[in-house]
Amino acid sequence: MRLLVVVLLALIAALQYRLWYGSHSVQQYFKHQEELKAYTVSNEELAKRNKVLQADVGDLQQGLDSIEERARNELGLIKQDEIFFRLVPAQKQ
Repeated sequence: MRLLVVVLLALIAALQYRLWYGSHSVQQYFKHQEELKAYTVSNEELAKRNKVLQADVGDLQQGLDSIEERARNELGLIKQDEIFFRLVPAQKQ
């Protein structure tokens, strides 16, 4: 009878050790949960960025207006027969 109790206690101790410190332990579970939260936040931010980029691609595919707007803003496009005025603020003395 004592041998059975000792064997059962040893088995319980081995299982408890594995639960708390072994592979696939509770500590690793919580660590993986934190990593999962971080990846979820990162994925949500990337999904928002992808939606913005997809909207830009859709605008560029639909017509030349968005391309012209980008060229004017980013590259300084001036069409033929257009007059360009640059207003420079007065310097304070």
